[in-house]
Amino acid sequence: MGALDSKVALVTGGSRGIGAAVALRLAREGADVALTYTASEDAAKSVAEEITALGRRALVLRADQADPAAVDAAVRQVAGELGRLDILVNSAGVTVGGPFDSIDLETSDRQIDINYRGVRNAVRSAAAVMADHGRIINISTSTATGSIMFSGFAEYSATKAAVTVYSKGTARDLGGRGITVNVIQPGPIATDMNPDEGEFADLLKSRGALGRYGTAEEVAALAAFLAGPEAGYITGSTFNIDGGLAA
Repeated sequence: MGALDSKVALVTGGSRGIGAAVALRLAREGADVALTYTASEDAAKSVAEEITALGRRALVLRADQADPAAVDAAVRQVAGELGRLDILVNSAGVTVGGPFDSIDLETSDRQIDINYRGVRNAVRSAAAVMADHGRIINISTSTATGSIMFSGFAEYSATKAAVTVYSKGTARDLGGRGITVNVIQPGPIATDMNPDEGEFADLLKSRGALGRYGTAEEVAALAAFLAGPEAGYITGSTFNIDGGLAA
């Protein structure tokens, strides 16, 4: 018996990186898992195959996180096809770097649409169909409320800070239904898009207390705990998982 047996989860941006690791960990804990993707269809289907190999149901949905109608349709399809929705993990996001005045407004607005408004869209839609005592977990970043070590990340960090504050507010709003809302704020995590041998890797390792990058699986372990029954009294909280980078 897994801690999440009979639960249904939706992981946005679940085709790769942290999102894929979270989707697989929730399935290992017993949940049926739906995941959304925008462009990486083959990767999303590969994750779904791993979920079904674990004996759980999987559902793959294409949904642009910046499109409220697409997000709402995806949430409702999950509830309809899998019978319910208990867990929402918002992992979809983009990173646009560069001096704040060098990023064109269209690109900047799309980053806002995906990183902040996309979370808002998913939370609104999920709350309408989610069972009481459900779980909402939003992925932010440890730089959202701490120091920003490099120039060129003002706009990105602002979108993630908005997610952190929004999560605290919705935790208040949904508390009466027993739905918890929490934030995971990863630091340097080794993924295909952020390898631990990348341009800034040595500097980031030197700034953290543990001197290494984290793994997507370590983030997924925290997400699984927050999604489970033992985290029922935790809400409106933020959890840095950054190897001491923000310490």
